[in-house]
Amino acid sequence: MEYLKKLIRDVPDFPKKGIIFKDITPLLQDAKGLRDSIEGITNHFKNKKIDIVVGAEARGFILAPIVAFSIGAGFVPVRKPGKLPHQKASMTYELEYGTDTVEIHKDGIKKGQNVLMVDDLLATGGTMNACCKLVESLGGKIVGCAFLIELGFLNGKDVLGKYDVFSLIKY
Repeated sequence: MEYLKKLIRDVPDFPKKGIIFKDITPLLQDAKGLRDSIEGITNHFKNKKIDIVVGAEARGFILAPIVAFSIGAGFVPVRKPGKLPHQKASMTYELEYGTDTVEIHKDGIKKGQNVLMVDDLLATGGTMNACCKLVESLGGKIVGCAFLIELGFLNGKDVLGKYDVFSLIKY
């Protein structure tokens, strides 16, 4: 994983002062790094009989379809409000200061489907927890939550404690 860590660029003070943004674009540009990342995630979940991979907006959209293709599953996006054109279900959740909302097409998940949740980064776990609740409200069975990066010091894994949480790279 050290090879993959070296491909992640730290961008200080983005999107605001005091934040060190983990930029995955250098990793995505590196064919071996991208392949190793996808294989690392798919190998962890390869025997779970996954029907659908859900990707959280926005960087989850980059990884989730590749994971879905690799394991022979479909892909469903979870988006911010106003981005999906068809009938949707939504979930509002608490942030440190205020609230946010995520949406999914109501027909994106069928009752009983095995679902793998994917995003690029696990921080506090709030967004992924809301995404999981949204999928479960449609009858999906969460088989796991996969992340390229986990910021362990923010304890997001604790929020997702009832799920199989897998992070390829940990800081």
